[in-house]
Amino acid sequence: MMLIKLGGSVITDKSQYRTFNKDQVSRLCREIAESGKGTIVVHGAGSFGHVVAKKYALQHGLIDFSQIPAIAQVQYDVRELSSMVVRELITNGIPAVSVPPGSCFVMEDGKLIVNDSEAIRALAHIGVMPVLFGDVVMDRKKGFGICSGDQIMEILADIFKPDRIVFVSDIDGLYTADPKTDPDAELIPEVTPDIMKDISSGSTVDDVTGGVRGKMESMLRMCDEGRDCVLVNGTVPGRLLSLLKGEDVPCTVARM
Repeated sequence: MMLIKLGGSVITDKSQYRTFNKDQVSRLCREIAESGKGTIVVHGAGSFGHVVAKKYALQHGLIDFSQIPAIAQVQYDVRELSSMVVRELITNGIPAVSVPPGSCFVMEDGKLIVNDSEAIRALAHIGVMPVLFGDVVMDRKKGFGICSGDQIMEILADIFKPDRIVFVSDIDGLYTADPKTDPDAELIPEVTPDIMKDISSGSTVDDVTGGVRGKMESMLRMCDEGRDCVLVNGTVPGRLLSLLKGEDVPCTVARM
């Protein structure tokens, strides 16, 4: 089984509020279906979450009660986004159901707490894909917080023990610098903890869930001796399908 994260930069335009990339999501769901691999999908919040969350500093927890309407708005927006992703999965023959983290989990000072995974495991056991996503989640210490799709990936990796973990982004992999702004940026084919120390943590858009460095750290935490973690460009048609079929494609592989 493979665990796949569809990044917010791939399924939305992260710079434009509530902008869903339907054609791209449909193609990616079709590639997942055509691969014939057992998969579980997580997706980012993209512009359905980050724009409002950034404006009201939701990543810092409860500062004042003027943030409360923003909590409701973000939860509404990301649930609508997840419904659209699930619709594309179902359209492409993959039985899927949205599982909102903010409705079933809590956090403890920013750490996601999952005390009961029975429902998620039961869905997967009968062949229904549970689809989780970045969300606002209640926090025992901070009142609330932002749970990123990457945090969800770590939890699901622990629950399901996938053979491989794939992060689908809008770049070919990890670079020595931001390839969108630095023409000298070079693709890093393999990342380790030592290599990560020298990689820039910059981002070209507002991101309230950790940016590039947070993703790299999350990828490495999910690796073990029998499992690697891959970052691949989902904006290139057919690339995800080729990767899932075991073919060589431009990407970055994280290994311990």
